[in-house]
Amino acid sequence: MDLTEPDAGSDLQAVQLKAAWDEKKGIWLLNGVKRFITNGDGDIALVLARSEAGTKDGRGLSMFIYDKRSGGVTVRRIEHKMGIIGSPTCELVFKDAPGEIVGDRKLGLIKYVMALMNGARLGIHAQSVGVSESAYREALSYAKERVQFGKAIIRFPAVYEMITTMKAKLDASRTLLYETARFVDMYKTYAHISDERALDKDEKAEMKKYQRLSDLFTPLGKGIASEFCNQLAYDAVQIHGGSGFMKDYPVERIYRDARITSIYEGTTQLQVVAAIRGVTTGGYLAQIREYESQKITPELEFMRRTLIILTDDYEQAVTRVVESNDNEFIDFHARRLVEMAGFILMSYLLVVDSNRDASFTKSAKVFIKLTKSLVKGHAEFIRGSVVEDLAAYKIEME
Repeated sequence: MDLTEPDAGSDLQAVQLKAAWDEKKGIWLLNGVKRFITNGDGDIALVLARSEAGTKDGRGLSMFIYDKRSGGVTVRRIEHKMGIIGSPTCELVFKDAPGEIVGDRKLGLIKYVMALMNGARLGIHAQSVGVSESAYREALSYAKERVQFGKAIIRFPAVYEMITTMKAKLDASRTLLYETARFVDMYKTYAHISDERALDKDEKAEMKKYQRLSDLFTPLGKGIASEFCNQLAYDAVQIHGGSGFMKDYPVERIYRDARITSIYEGTTQLQVVAAIRGVTTGGYLAQIREYESQKITPELEFMRRTLIILTDDYEQAVTRVVESNDNEFIDFHARRLVEMAGFILMSYLLVVDSNRDASFTKSAKVFIKLTKSLVKGHAEFIRGSVVEDLAAYKIEME
């Protein structure tokens, strides 16, 4: 998936790799440079290129497929990375590389890249859960075996709190992954059915519902799970102490591999940009209320009562920020609001899991405590914030 360019970075509308139609050869020719391309040394790839001369935005971009064996593409370099060493990341130079257009012209970014990115972000969410799982397992195993002051370090509160919190974050990010994947599966199933026959009214409504939920949960899940992944990797190294800093233990590699998850396929900050719409439109709140209404056993009711109060705090914070009618003020608080929504949603999903299987109850209790701390803290920050405060955070350009 050849998207990024040296000058464009995350601003895909600024892509300048050119696609020109050669009348004599009857083919499209691609010219330009792509950077940070995962598996860029492979033979077949999709490439985003500017097919409409004179354009400067996303409406001039189309999607192409090329076969490197046809010539015209050179791997200028393979990047030397901090982590994920086993995955080649390349800089590619296109010189009259033949390509075939995919789908319709001008829809490369508007339609096709968004579909690719959503799939990739769900994949990184899954990767983050996997790295989190490995970090947790290594930390748990080491803490049981490592003896200090006459006892295993897992018996010390400072350590067992870390490990239990790691497990709660792991379970939370996994339950969010499964829920997001369920929404995507339902939406895509209806889409496949619609290719074979016309959907009836109820089916169209269901398809639209799951498409909306997929769009809401994909950036939320990728953003939060990748941050958790980094936190768990950090804590796993910390539990290993000095040994964790050495290459003798897997956590050293896990720590380096975790770092990319909150960067590629859109940084956490870009996930917030995508997710804030779910805050301002009430999409996340509506889904929170949906989980709130589900039946649970009386033993879990205390968790729901806590989450109802936290949801009120979240709703008030959203109202305060949105009613400012200041886009910069909304952007300033976007991450806080998205995190509040995400933590409440994950808490409810853990309650639902606990209602089905009691083994999740411990993680639900611990994670709701984390949620309470985060939501209350963010809500207090927002309550004491006004638009004029932004000036204190701005950096002067020299």
